[in-house]
Amino acid sequence: MALSREQVAMRVAQELQDGYYVNLGIGIPTLVANYVPAGIEVMLQSENGLLGMGPYPTEDEIDADMINAGKETVTAIKGAAIFSSAESFAMIRGGHVDLTVLGAFEVDQNGNIASWMIPGKLVKGMGGAMDLVAGAQNIVVTMTHADKYGNSKLLTDCTLPLTGVGCVKKIVTDLAVLEVRNGAFHLLERAPGISVEEIQQKTAGKLVVEGDIPEMVFS
Repeated sequence: MALSREQVAMRVAQELQDGYYVNLGIGIPTLVANYVPAGIEVMLQSENGLLGMGPYPTEDEIDADMINAGKETVTAIKGAAIFSSAESFAMIRGGHVDLTVLGAFEVDQNGNIASWMIPGKLVKGMGGAMDLVAGAQNIVVTMTHADKYGNSKLLTDCTLPLTGVGCVKKIVTDLAVLEVRNGAFHLLERAPGISVEEIQQKTAGKLVVEGDIPEMVFS
């Protein structure tokens, strides 16, 4: 069975390491804040100027002035800092973010990402995505493996306008965990109950499957 949005976020949270500075994009990535593994400290950064985001607030914790880049209310952990968006982007552009988690419309086998525009639809703008893909040392993409019509979102070549070129390292979908290298998607893990064959059918780009592929583990 395909993973829920929360389960995808839980699996992405396993990519966090102690001491990381992490930027979470809009959508599924923001849910990662709720699943930071116990025993490690990470500083979650929002491009609107908050370093040290905590999990989503409970009803009695809501502060309308404390928001992330997606205009959602958030909490701040001990040691958090609030500063201007100019300083936030200086941090991003200066390469001081260890990991960026982004959603995407498409990713291709060369690590290109399209995440900001579908032609013919209203576009607010690229936002900070182009800075994030250029400045982060490591980029993980979260998305559904296929669109609502069953079309693969893991392609040989992206068809939509690109956000970044050759920058995606790993992808966590509702079906699988894949690594992008050497011009191919390398299958690392599969969602519980999902077969390798189903993942192959729903991956349009080059997919490399080596040995037995384990199921994801949620501790």
